[in-house]
Amino acid sequence: MENMTEEVSKNKLTASFHMILLLAMFIGLAILIMYRVAVIQFFDTEKWVEKGEKIHNNTRKIPYTRGNICADDGSILATSVPYYWLRLDLKAPIVAKVYKENVALLCREVAAFFKTDATALRKRMDAELLKGNRWFLIYNEKVSFAKLQEFKRLSSLSRDRFGSALIEDMDSNRILPNDDMASRTIGIMSKSPYGGVHGPIGYTGIEGLMESYLAGTDGKAILKNMSGAWTPVPVEEPQHGKDVITTLNLNLQDFTENALLRQMQISQAAWGAAIVMEVKTGKIKAVANLGRKADGSYAETYNYALGNMGCSEPGSTFKLVSLMAALEQGVVDTSTVIDLGSGRWEYRTQPITDSDYGKRTHGAISVKKIFEISSNVGTAKAIVKSFEGRERDFVNRIYQFGLNKPLNMGFAGEGRPIIKNPDSKDWWGASLAQMAYGYELKVTPMQMAAFYNAVANGGKMMKPMFVTEVREKGLPVKTFQPEVMNPAICSKETLGKVRAMLEGVCIRGTGRGMKFPYFPLAGKTGTAQIAFNDQGYGSTHQYQASFVGYFPADTPEYTVMVVISGPKGAYYGGSVAMPVFKEVVERTYAAFLEPRLKDDDVVRRIPEFKAGFHDGVSHVANVLKLPVNADKSSKSSSVVSIAVNDDKAVAVPVAITKDEVPDVKGMGGRDALYLLESSGLHVKLNGFGKVNRQSVPPGTKIKKGQTVMLELSI
Repeated sequence: MENMTEEVSKNKLTASFHMILLLAMFIGLAILIMYRVAVIQFFDTEKWVEKGEKIHNNTRKIPYTRGNICADDGSILATSVPYYWLRLDLKAPIVAKVYKENVALLCREVAAFFKTDATALRKRMDAELLKGNRWFLIYNEKVSFAKLQEFKRLSSLSRDRFGSALIEDMDSNRILPNDDMASRTIGIMSKSPYGGVHGPIGYTGIEGLMESYLAGTDGKAILKNMSGAWTPVPVEEPQHGKDVITTLNLNLQDFTENALLRQMQISQAAWGAAIVMEVKTGKIKAVANLGRKADGSYAETYNYALGNMGCSEPGSTFKLVSLMAALEQGVVDTSTVIDLGSGRWEYRTQPITDSDYGKRTHGAISVKKIFEISSNVGTAKAIVKSFEGRERDFVNRIYQFGLNKPLNMGFAGEGRPIIKNPDSKDWWGASLAQMAYGYELKVTPMQMAAFYNAVANGGKMMKPMFVTEVREKGLPVKTFQPEVMNPAICSKETLGKVRAMLEGVCIRGTGRGMKFPYFPLAGKTGTAQIAFNDQGYGSTHQYQASFVGYFPADTPEYTVMVVISGPKGAYYGGSVAMPVFKEVVERTYAAFLEPRLKDDDVVRRIPEFKAGFHDGVSHVANVLKLPVNADKSSKSSSVVSIAVNDDKAVAVPVAITKDEVPDVKGMGGRDALYLLESSGLHVKLNGFGKVNRQSVPPGTKIKKGQTVMLELSI
């Protein structure tokens, strides 16, 4: 028993000793750590700061690649291309070794390469060495990969000179492969959320809208000297941005921009915008924005289609909104007759006149006819008849259409509409009548396009859509669906009436000059006098012409909105904006829509053929199973035209004489181009479709180097 007690006592003493020893070790370790911290903090500060700076200076970011912005078919609209900053490591051993004997050669070669001054470069480099700075910026601009490869071939950058000290810091530039095309819709980059351009952050347009997807995260690399050359060794891989697929179609964009540009050049306007929207989905297939630059040329200077600067008084295109409100109220109908008098009416001291006042009088006509001829007096009287004393009901109806709110598409700088009400400070006696035909209010072209698109879409208002998909490494990671803003902007009864009115404009009204042979069109002209430089209307008249409509009117597929502000000379919507609409219709039909037959008895049975090469015409006829008979003489002819007689079509040879300009009228542009160039002529084409005029008459003797201008149309 005593032995056991002694054993227990010995074990307790041993355990106590171990505990004391362990505690002493911990205390000693703590004292050592505190000592080292004190030494580092108070005695070795400079050494550790120097080490930290060394690690920092040797660290390089690996830039991520920003995602591409693509058209609806995947074609690139915006992409990032690598560029490089060129630096020299002034503390590299090779620099200290060869600097004195080779720096003159380096400066001469670099200065000659970049077309700069060698003496200034030498002074700058010497100053950096004297300061003890390490990473010397050789050139103050980024260079492309191809330029970098040329630069590295300089003899002064060989491995036994400065080559191993050269540092290539990769960066990237955002470029638009299609130049200015849709650039304001694509957007610009900013150095920060507060300003600057061409930086890493999307600022406007789709670049800003989809920033969270397009952007990525930089990686990191440590510069290590391997075999005498500085090499970045990745320690953290970059996370690259994702690609964004937009709704824009390159062909439609091209058609729309060129049509708008031609009209802008003719009218010498201040700015213009054109929008093409897919009826069923609200997808924006094209947006053109052109502003006049100081040199008189036009470019995408601002997003007028949806920005604040494009938010203006719509004029007569707003008459559709007003009359829809009146029809829904039930006080007037399209058959209601209103007396226009002389075309001038004064309402509460405000004179209202029609555009043809003093030239003709219309007397008492129906509301439908009032809309077709775009009468200000008739529209104002219809709205006063429906809403006088109930002005708030008129405004509320407009609010129900959604025209008092931004479309909230997510773009920076989206214009805010102004639709005042009887409680507004600037509401006055004649406001009801003025608003009826598109004054004393402001909307963006995109809002008007969305409204008319709803009429085309059976009353369903779609939110304008710009992006369909986000992809990563070619695979979809997010898709966006069309969004319905209002399932029914009005009753089916009202919708049927206003659609008939819109077709009437293009048949009998202000848009009758735009008849299209293959299908009916629907739309509305608009002309508004706008305030000049925010100084009011004054004596200087500045106008805004517009046209908005959809096609085909019987089965709508596309809505087009055209606005041209400040045209010189002609200023009515029918003469300034409507030609742009018509050209977009023609080109869209030729490129995207199913062929239709012309609306006349003969050609309804046999479609119109363009003249062309015999094999091509025969092939088309066989595919369509059409009864095209060949004239005996045409079988030996390479080029034929089609003559339509009664219900038959006959291929007739086109005579071609050597050394004489051939007759290409009626031929398709491609065949005409081939035939003329085969004859040794230079050709310039204007328009789209078949040739309706050639500048050099057929049969004219061909002169060497002669150019033939061809006018084409559908």
